[in-house]
Amino acid sequence: MTSKPRRQIRNASFYWGFVALFLAAVTIAFVTQPALLQSLRLIAFDTYQRLAPAAPLPDSPVRIVAIDEEALARQGQWPWPRSMMAQLTDELRDAGASAIVFDILFAEPDRTSPEQMLTWLPQQRRQALSGVIADWPTHDVLFAEALAESPTILAVVLHNEHTEMSFPLKAGFAVAGDDPGAFVVGFPGVSDNLPILSEAAQGVGFINWVPDGDQIVRRAPLLALQGETLTPSLDLETLRVAQGASTIIVRSSNAHGATAFGRNTGVNEVRVGGATIPTGPSGDISIHFRASQPELYISAARVLNGEIEPGALNGAIVLVGATAPGLLDLRATPLDAAIPGVEIHQQIIEQIIAGNYLTRPDFAPGIEWLVAMLAVLLVAAVAERTSAAISATLGIALIGALLAGGAVLFATAGYLFDPVFPAACVFVFAASAATYLHRRAEVQRAEIRRAFSQYVAPSIVKELAAHPERLKLGGEVRDLTLLVCDIRNFTTIAEKLSAEEMTAFINSFLTPLTDIIIESGGTIDKYMGDAILAFWNAPMDDAQHALHALEASRHMGAKMRDLNVKWRAEAAAAGRAFNDVSIGIGVNSGECCVGNLGSDRHFDYSAIGDAVNVTARLESLTKVYGLMLLVGEETVTRAPNPGFVEVDLVRVKGRGAPSRIFTLLPDGDSLPAEHQPFLKAYRGGHWDEARALLTRLQDTSVQSLQKLYAAYAQRLARLAAAPAEGWDGVYDFETK
Repeated sequence: MTSKPRRQIRNASFYWGFVALFLAAVTIAFVTQPALLQSLRLIAFDTYQRLAPAAPLPDSPVRIVAIDEEALARQGQWPWPRSMMAQLTDELRDAGASAIVFDILFAEPDRTSPEQMLTWLPQQRRQALSGVIADWPTHDVLFAEALAESPTILAVVLHNEHTEMSFPLKAGFAVAGDDPGAFVVGFPGVSDNLPILSEAAQGVGFINWVPDGDQIVRRAPLLALQGETLTPSLDLETLRVAQGASTIIVRSSNAHGATAFGRNTGVNEVRVGGATIPTGPSGDISIHFRASQPELYISAARVLNGEIEPGALNGAIVLVGATAPGLLDLRATPLDAAIPGVEIHQQIIEQIIAGNYLTRPDFAPGIEWLVAMLAVLLVAAVAERTSAAISATLGIALIGALLAGGAVLFATAGYLFDPVFPAACVFVFAASAATYLHRRAEVQRAEIRRAFSQYVAPSIVKELAAHPERLKLGGEVRDLTLLVCDIRNFTTIAEKLSAEEMTAFINSFLTPLTDIIIESGGTIDKYMGDAILAFWNAPMDDAQHALHALEASRHMGAKMRDLNVKWRAEAAAAGRAFNDVSIGIGVNSGECCVGNLGSDRHFDYSAIGDAVNVTARLESLTKVYGLMLLVGEETVTRAPNPGFVEVDLVRVKGRGAPSRIFTLLPDGDSLPAEHQPFLKAYRGGHWDEARALLTRLQDTSVQSLQKLYAAYAQRLARLAAAPAEGWDGVYDFETK
């Protein structure tokens, strides 16, 4: 009485030890952050962006003047003369722009300027024209004068090659807390514009992106270090110039009032003018993208040709950049495979103006870890106490809730909480726990099968009581008819039941079928969990053993119909779902050794021999052919019956000789006329003829043979596509 509780305690200890190891592995994965986990997190965040993109800013003050296909067609190929850029700058200033931003690098002198073009001419012409243009201003000077007279911002590029150039810093910086240079991305070199242009502009900012490993832009740095100099991005510098501010304030960890508790956690926020921008530790922001709006671009050609309405750009921040695909300033975002880089700048500035930020709070990783732990513990507790179906349903529900919860937090508050880590933990644990518990259940079922195998048929008890001398090892060779019966999908049924419920179910199944076998003169060899092995003509002689075995198989099929009606009614009364239970039966005859087989300490009255193995194979093949009953050729010769239908000629695993297998038609059904011609065509390898006959059989055959013909249809498709070498009409089964 004490062994069962101890076994249960031991099983529970092993199970919760497994849970503890899993939680430890989860924690290690959380700390190490493998690349796969990071990639999945980015996919989740990208999905949120696609589900809830940012709304366009109403009456946005940020406009794009595009160097587009129209502008190139009307004004000529790029690059344009700097005199034209000067004209564009003047036109934008006169249109009322509060800031004119060039997302373009002007690193070399204008080759279309007169003094540059002179260098292309022969010496005599160069001397003749040099006096004419001596007092002409260069195009770069014209552009610099236009820049100086307007609120302009130029772009520079930071890079990893050391240069003698230094960043032409225009902004002042004030820092509160830790030095931000320790946290922001750093570059040793810079590619600047011509000095005359940088000096003339009111602002200069870098245009570097920080794409992730998949080259998708999701974040934008607002600060960077060039050498030892803290520098602003083009977007941050644009906001400074547009607001007339002179200083950018950077607030880092351990600033007055900050809650870093002495830890160097990085940059917290950046202030410029009236805008306060929360940042990540490296001084960057996550971009909440909106749908691209190329229809709102203003072609630079329209500006140059005076085609925009007066006052159309009053107070606007104007970004001048390339949008023509041929100019290759395209970037990938979570929403678009390729949009112009200048529009990304526009969306960043709009996001800062609107004050709508995507944030990943400092406590987010801790919350994600805690949620993963609690979710795994919940699934662990439920999985041990309920069926696999309920556990799987809970796991799916938790995963759905985590994904939906992350999406809701993103859409409503702009929070970037990672749902992938806890969801992946739930999925992996649920699968692992299901495997562990299934294995444990299989061990328990094996114990139940061993207990059932001790039962013997009453006829054996009676015979041994009359002849106690037979209670010894040994046996005799007899001609037997054997029957194997097995429940279909027993594992699926058993995993929904407790041990007590499963025992009751097996008893309710085995008892009536055992009664049928015993009443027909059969002997129960053994119970194999949900399966029965029985034989006829031992220990008592039975001249009609084949006929009696076939009668028993018919009665067993009828009894299963009655049992399903009973079980269905019981399930309905208990409010449970129920699927009909089906069985497979194999019947075969042949010589076997039958008697008391085993050891001196334990033996059973049993039969062994090739006929037993073939019977088991026949029962297994009922699943292949969709039939309840398969009968071996040896049984058919011993009990001829007009209801026999030849099913196939097969070679089962472990046997060299082929075997004809048969089934019995239910009462009232008749064999279709095309059946035998079909088998002949099939075995002869005449695939077209066989398919034609099979089509007619499927259209006209009795219901009991429909699954058989469906199985043949699948087999014909395979054989026609890849005919077996040396086809002799025998189908080989490689599995048991």
